[in-house]
Amino acid sequence: MKRILVSVVAAASLLAGCSAAVRADGEENVLTYLEPQFFRTLYPPAAGFYPNGGVVNQITDRLLYQDPETLELSPWIATELPEINDDATEYTFNIRTDVTYSDGSPLTAENVVANFDLYGLGDEERTLTASEQIANYERGEVIDDDTVRFHFSAPSPGFLQATASFNAGLLSDASLALDNEGFGPGNATEVIGSGPFVIESEEIGTDLRLFAREDYDWAPPAMEKQGRADIDGVHYILAPEESVRTGAIVSGQADIARQISAPQEPLLQEQGVGIVTHGTNSMNNQLAFRFDHPRLQDQRVREAIIHGIDREEILRVLFSESYPLATAPVAATGLGYKDQSAAYSFDPEQSERLLDDAGWTPGPDGIRTKDGDRLVLRTNIALPQPRSAEVMTMVQDQLHRIGIDIQVNAGDQATQNADAKDVEKVQMYHSMVARADYDAITSYYGLNNRDAFLNQDSEGNPIDAHLQDLLEKVTDTADDAGREAAVEEVQDYLTEKAYVLPLFEEPQVYAVAESVEGFQPEAVARPSFYGVSIDRDNGGA
Repeated sequence: MKRILVSVVAAASLLAGCSAAVRADGEENVLTYLEPQFFRTLYPPAAGFYPNGGVVNQITDRLLYQDPETLELSPWIATELPEINDDATEYTFNIRTDVTYSDGSPLTAENVVANFDLYGLGDEERTLTASEQIANYERGEVIDDDTVRFHFSAPSPGFLQATASFNAGLLSDASLALDNEGFGPGNATEVIGSGPFVIESEEIGTDLRLFAREDYDWAPPAMEKQGRADIDGVHYILAPEESVRTGAIVSGQADIARQISAPQEPLLQEQGVGIVTHGTNSMNNQLAFRFDHPRLQDQRVREAIIHGIDREEILRVLFSESYPLATAPVAATGLGYKDQSAAYSFDPEQSERLLDDAGWTPGPDGIRTKDGDRLVLRTNIALPQPRSAEVMTMVQDQLHRIGIDIQVNAGDQATQNADAKDVEKVQMYHSMVARADYDAITSYYGLNNRDAFLNQDSEGNPIDAHLQDLLEKVTDTADDAGREAAVEEVQDYLTEKAYVLPLFEEPQVYAVAESVEGFQPEAVARPSFYGVSIDRDNGGA
């Protein structure tokens, strides 16, 4: 309890300057939301970073809606599910004609096509990337005032779900004209969507205010909530220190805080604070082994690492029941999941036998050597992921016991991102991907996507061509049954080759004040505030 009380003092110090404004007359219905990191861009295809998506999700609508629990797709701006040709190379949508953007401009068929032409192709001159969720995009076509058609050069079955993602949030024509810098910090008010909230003001890197759009009346029909949002707005505040976030919730100075660590969950619950967790329904938190690095080319070394890591100990020490032990690269709630748990047993004796067989013998300091080379491997810290530094410290300790020296990469987010692209700096890549679709596995491992394995030579050709073929089969197969089988085949191959060690199913964990009702994250756990209401008489300040 002492830890919570100390954090209340810290929260009071940080938030004193803004809490009065939040609770002032006429603003008691504004939700205060605390973020450990702030947004870097509001360009939808680049909104995968949690703070980016946490804003884009509030200000944009999508063609389709994805239920956060069932993952079922249903109409939103589209009036019905699209017509899709047999090989999934043409999608025809009928769209609403009564929707406007917050700048007053209409959402038209031409505008919808312009959105997807940008998201599907990118714009190199403006340094705007194409969406990794939209494969094989060729062009959009306006059929008539309420009908659009999208054409693909090859099957693109993942496009259906992509149209429901905040990464395909629809923007006004004026916003579509922005360059990369125009979507960045300092320009938030220029990013115009048709969603239930509108960006009102911004203090770069620390503070963002949204207000509810009065005439919003086109929520997904599948949602119980319709019309204007119940709250008057959302106040985002940067609060990097967890003690500040938790203290502000307990003291009533904030309503929702993201990224609550496992040790804080029971402490907050004792104080009457709600804990809301939501899985990302996608690629689990895991270690991907860069198998072309000389020390990882021998499969016996990769298997030794797998069996030398006690994942259950890591979860027991660092996490809570909100973090289930992973049983496959894909989350158990994800599309295409296939249990691979038999491959991940903790067996350090087997690890030592494998390393002996591979010719790595213990040196005088306990670290194994082979032909004068020490068995040293580097890993990154995945700063957006929960307790990554602590996880890698435990991995470092566990693998040291079997003679492997793990060096944990230091540096901020920019350094981690840059180093992760260099196989000489990171050989064991700690990360995950959130996307509620079969294509997530290709987004994570694919050569033309995030390429977690760095599976390409100096000329850009795949080192493991079979793996790339399997991943492309996922994105190129038109029917769901075939896509599911393709995802399962990828997982079997990853297990066969000992390319990954899944650690846990990663959730987003939110602390929610008693006064907040109706908060539910969307399908990949980004916050959604449209359905929220606040009752200050119920635990609020």
